[in-house]
Amino acid sequence: MPGYLCRRCGQHHDELPLHYGFQAPAYWYTIPEAERRRRCRLSSDQCVIDDQHFFIVGNLELPVIGSEERFSWDVWVSLSDRNFARACKLWKRRGRESEPPYFGWLSSSVPGYPETLSLKTMVHTRAVGVRPRIELEPTDHPLAVEQRAGITWERVREIAEIVLHGGG
Repeated sequence: MPGYLCRRCGQHHDELPLHYGFQAPAYWYTIPEAERRRRCRLSSDQCVIDDQHFFIVGNLELPVIGSEERFSWDVWVSLSDRNFARACKLWKRRGRESEPPYFGWLSSSVPGYPETLSLKTMVHTRAVGVRPRIELEPTDHPLAVEQRAGITWERVREIAEIVLHGGG
């Protein structure tokens, strides 16, 4: 993607990213750092906290209006223990994309939107090696609306500026 002149810092940035992600679910950050090794298991795709809170990473995509591009967030979603166990069992199994979607709760605070924690989701498993697709419940929350209707290139730029410089 071509660069852009940032309205927040006045600098030219070499590219306009179409993807961002989160290192851990929001709940992980509430665990005191000194206790995380004992209470949490965190990988790039899964997280278990206190053997009772289960999370996976999935890809929440927003179509870019007027193009074939998709803007995306890698977000964390909490699953029930049963659905998490099922997802783990099928993690490396070919054909897992035929699995029915799992219900989950969005567990990432996505910048540039009103609070996104606990939005209802459906987690659609995809082929081995591809992160699940996260579908938000079709509500009037701005992130859910943008997932359905798409975003403009101007909105992609605005998100980049928020991620780079903070604020909303």
